[in-house]
Amino acid sequence: MSDASPLVLLIEDEPQMRRFLRAMLAARGYRLVEAETGSDGIAQATTRNPDLVLLDLGLPDMDGLEVTRRLREWSAVPIIVLSARGQEQDKIDALDGGADDYLTKPFSAGELLARLRVALRHAASAARGATAEGHRFAVQDIEVDLARRVVLRAGEEVHLTPIEYKLLTTLIRHAGKVLTHRQLLGEVWGPAYAGQAHYLRVYMAQLRHKLERDPARPLILITEPGVGYRLKGP
Repeated sequence: MSDASPLVLLIEDEPQMRRFLRAMLAARGYRLVEAETGSDGIAQATTRNPDLVLLDLGLPDMDGLEVTRRLREWSAVPIIVLSARGQEQDKIDALDGGADDYLTKPFSAGELLARLRVALRHAASAARGATAEGHRFAVQDIEVDLARRVVLRAGEEVHLTPIEYKLLTTLIRHAGKVLTHRQLLGEVWGPAYAGQAHYLRVYMAQLRHKLERDPARPLILITEPGVGYRLKGP
């Protein structure tokens, strides 16, 4: 296996889950380092510099949210939470705490691998400054020229209001990542609007009307029920 293949840090105390993920990731060419506790996971992240972290919330020595908080003090490594806790508030807490994505156990291998690829692509794009001025973002028949502030759908220019454009570019910066209602409201409208979820619903509906082929069945601006929204990655 090449040293250039992505290194995944798995912080998980359940032996059966570790075996499952070990076999699945190795078969797809990923390198893997494992930790059974939060403290060991933090130490491994410090010494091994992984490309991505898979993190269970229910660890024996500390909550996975605390692990996320500590990692975010010094690292921007993508973190995908894997947890048996399926409540919306658990997902919101993890994402607000700095996780990039959240999967509820049990999950399929295909879904995890897809989320993993998106997280790695997003991290690589961020490292290259792919959404900086002078670059374009494209998904399906939508193109956004971030330098000229031009949005095209199937080659035709789409007029967005300033707030709609700011909401779209915020989602673009985090393409493929779930953003909570609070995160989006804070970035687009400011911290004082963190509880005004109705603003977000109204403007997301307007964006979908302008960008989606069928706004009632969105394929680009995806709802994560009770949690937030995700822009489909390129």
